[in-house]
Amino acid sequence: MGKQTDVVVIGAGQAGLSAAYFLRRAGFRNGTGFVVLDHGERPGGAWQYRWPSLELGKVHGIHDLPGLSFGTPDSRRPASEVVSEYFARYERVFDLPVRRPVDVVSVSDTEGGALLVESPAESWTARAVINATGTWDRPFWPRYPGQETFAGRQLHTADYRGAEEFRGRHVVVVGGGASAVQALLEIAEVAADTTWVTRRPPVFRDEEFTPEYGRAVVAEVDRRVREGLPPESVVSVTGLMLTPEVRRARERGILDRRPMFDRIEPGGVVWSDGTRRRADMILWATGFRAALDHLAPLHLRAPGGGIRMNGTRVVADPRLHLVGYGPSASTIGATRAGRAAVREIRQFLETSSAGLGLTA
Repeated sequence: MGKQTDVVVIGAGQAGLSAAYFLRRAGFRNGTGFVVLDHGERPGGAWQYRWPSLELGKVHGIHDLPGLSFGTPDSRRPASEVVSEYFARYERVFDLPVRRPVDVVSVSDTEGGALLVESPAESWTARAVINATGTWDRPFWPRYPGQETFAGRQLHTADYRGAEEFRGRHVVVVGGGASAVQALLEIAEVAADTTWVTRRPPVFRDEEFTPEYGRAVVAEVDRRVREGLPPESVVSVTGLMLTPEVRRARERGILDRRPMFDRIEPGGVVWSDGTRRRADMILWATGFRAALDHLAPLHLRAPGGGIRMNGTRVVADPRLHLVGYGPSASTIGATRAGRAAVREIRQFLETSSAGLGLTA
């Protein structure tokens, strides 16, 4: 049955590190009390894969993880470097038991009522699991007629490494989120021309992001996961921030959005009215889905397609908590979720038969 521990945390991004911090603070021992399994080669979570030209100053909403200040690093440095360094420092300071690289392929039941967490090389039995796998490993690619005939190159923002490879090209950027806008602004400086298409008209938000508005956004996402619906993207609720850089791009016509095309042909895209736009490259900035395939053996999906939640706890299985999912899919949300998940897990384990792997 593999190694035994009280809690397995899957993922060492912002949500997994937050949960690990609160497990340590609650007295769980490294190893016998809990272990963190991360598939990355190094610390940094999904941040380590962000494109190098994404400077820290262009990123919105990085907050301190619990117990350790993020500080005030150089805003001109790549966010991938700065955040990865912060996560690595966090693991060292709190002596978190992170094992990597470990690819978790399944979480299933055992006859004894524990959960079996398996990787290709080894396995763990746990009395509870905190899943913090995020979304980066599941980029969403929409399908349109003729997509397979396109003679140019198609890539997702998960593959985007900067604007230089788009130099001199005719580029279509698909997607209405912040990543689409950030990439479009970079690409427009070097491409022959750019076309921005989205399913819905973008909403640019000029007002201050107040705590009250933030709570309303979280409440809407929380409503969906409580009903067993897939969580929506943050930008679908909040809109796009109208920064000075975005204002300038709108004035230059870079952000003149077009509705979604009807089909793709070898040389570009076509709308239903017959309008064509040449394209050498299509960048699908169409977001990500929660990376939860390894939980399939537990049969958690609700009829609505999501996983029904109560806070961080999966309603169908009190042994399992999802952090960084739904309303906790942000740095500040991850901190709150980690604290809540550990509190509930400790109560759950204390009421069950076996003892805890706690510090005496």
